[in-house]
Amino acid sequence: MSEQTTDLRETVRERYAAAAVKVTEGSTACCGPQPVEVDDTFGSTLYAADERDALPAEAVAASLGCGNPTAVAELREGERVLDLGSGGGIDVLLSARRVGPAGKAYGLDMTDEMLALALANAAKAGATNVEFLKGTIESIPLPANTIDVVISNCVINLSVDKPAVFAETFRVLRPGGRIGVLDVVADDSLTPEQRAERGDYVGCIAGALSFAEYRQGLQAAGFTGIEITPTHQVADGMHSAIVRATKPTTAETPTGATKSADACCGVNACCTAGETSADPALTITEAKTVSGCNCQH
Repeated sequence: MSEQTTDLRETVRERYAAAAVKVTEGSTACCGPQPVEVDDTFGSTLYAADERDALPAEAVAASLGCGNPTAVAELREGERVLDLGSGGGIDVLLSARRVGPAGKAYGLDMTDEMLALALANAAKAGATNVEFLKGTIESIPLPANTIDVVISNCVINLSVDKPAVFAETFRVLRPGGRIGVLDVVADDSLTPEQRAERGDYVGCIAGALSFAEYRQGLQAAGFTGIEITPTHQVADGMHSAIVRATKPTTAETPTGATKSADACCGVNACCTAGETSADPALTITEAKTVSGCNCQH
């Protein structure tokens, strides 16, 4: 990873860590947490009032996205959903309500402060079918072929390695799985320099792909059925957009791509007397099956 790439990632981390601290500190005030300051094209106002009212105030206050991915992903009862860049947990908690007790919602974030806030929000919401993971969206700490739906809310545009994000998203999705994300996308006519003129990197503007680049990136990762639909303008020539795509039912994960944080084949201590499933929701046999493991004995 180059020094510039490392610096950009750290800048993004610092910005979201500061946002989490602001919300956490605000929750101790007499009037409750104040929303992180964003304009009307980002943040909690993009969610329906009944959804906001059903969640902890801190989860709503920490919302920094450009839409509501749970509304566009068409989540169904019993599905397993992963939110890339889950922040304070608003989309994970909404997803958990939609997939119900038989489903599960994962949140992935690289920022300790946001993860702490999300865990506190999950506890306040009484959500038992959620799990928050620390990591980057370029290297997802989950086994291959285990997720039904991947969502994200204005986070992929922040990545310094978008091809890796698309490849990792494809890897963890089961065949037939889908993405339903919101992201900032640029008009094809805008150069990277022109995008940078419209806003900084952590403000979700400078790092945005064009419509053509986004489509090409998803296609290169193996996705089909790609739809990129702009919803509203966030800057001149820059749009919040709904991105949908599907992993083909015949898709195969490349050899060596299956991985998890500390597990082989989705199982800790694989092929030993002490092996256990890396996901408590799955038996050892189920974990090996969904990860495509060859160690089926």
